[in-house]
Amino acid sequence: MIVMKKMKLDKNLKSSLITYGMVIAAYIVMQTLVMTDNISSLMEGLFVPLCIYSIMAVSLNLTVGILGELSLGHAGFMCIGAFAGAFFSKCMNGAMPDGIRFVCAILIGAVVAALFGFLIGIPVLRLKGDYLAIVTLGFGEIIKNLVNVFYVGRDANGFHFSMKDAMSLGMEADGEVIIKGAQGITKTPQDSTFTIGVILLLIALFIVLNFINSRSGRAVMAIRDNRIAAESIGINITKYKLMAFSISAGLAGVAGVLYAHNLTTLTALPKNFGYNQSIMILVYVVLGGIGNIRGSVIAAVALTLLPELMRSLQDYRMLIYAVVLIGAMLFTWAPKAKEFREKYSPKRLLALKKAQKEAK
Repeated sequence: MIVMKKMKLDKNLKSSLITYGMVIAAYIVMQTLVMTDNISSLMEGLFVPLCIYSIMAVSLNLTVGILGELSLGHAGFMCIGAFAGAFFSKCMNGAMPDGIRFVCAILIGAVVAALFGFLIGIPVLRLKGDYLAIVTLGFGEIIKNLVNVFYVGRDANGFHFSMKDAMSLGMEADGEVIIKGAQGITKTPQDSTFTIGVILLLIALFIVLNFINSRSGRAVMAIRDNRIAAESIGINITKYKLMAFSISAGLAGVAGVLYAHNLTTLTALPKNFGYNQSIMILVYVVLGGIGNIRGSVIAAVALTLLPELMRSLQDYRMLIYAVVLIGAMLFTWAPKAKEFREKYSPKRLLALKKAQKEAK
């Protein structure tokens, strides 16, 4: 029994190390291409978004793949983290060293998003299936619309809040409007870099993979597989579901902070934090394999790069993108495609060859 557990731990550790190594190798290759001027500025500008969407896909896979709950409001947690982190950075810009300020902004974005995930998860996680998806979708839209009508200013007397307009803040002449409703937050410090993005991605992978392989992660997967059986052996359903959902929301908040500090102006537009953004992140998870953390990273990178790599095709690039996406989904999830992959998988072929040698 102890030997079996050790073998399983070794297998999990090996799989995790492969995932970390894959990310580090990709970072080294990209940095080498940049230093040798073998990559365009357009592609270089995609490096930080690649990290952002990879973190989002990893975090959502924790909810969808490991917890087994369908969430369509993940962009809402990203929005919360983005505005919480950007608000802190705008307020503290010049008051503390840039590196420390950015680290604090990341922590604040993660904590605020995780707190919202905890508070929203208390009523929402009582629902299942389509009902949960609809409620989380509504939450994402509510967050986006609330941010668009929220005004926050600061003067010598402190902070001022309003949901009407900037004039109703009633600030002194030297006051500054930080959140400007639909105009969002302007002149956010641009602290995000590819190196920081890769570090945050590795941290997100470390948190998620260690959670999955921990006692809590096994409890969450037990709840996913059979809730009644898990409850019958004393697993606290509410506790572990809230734990997984809050961690997922917190990591989405980290991605939001990275996103906010990659722009000069942060706005809560539908293309940034709307329904389509949540669906796109879900596509990364499904294409990479539900419950497959490494696959989520690969799918996020591939689907983010694909439209840009086909930009030279102009009007046909999105059509080709859609065809490739449909083909990939069919290859991943169609029953016949699964049978084909299992039949001709390298592991199975090697096992057959080994069996034939032993038979001789």
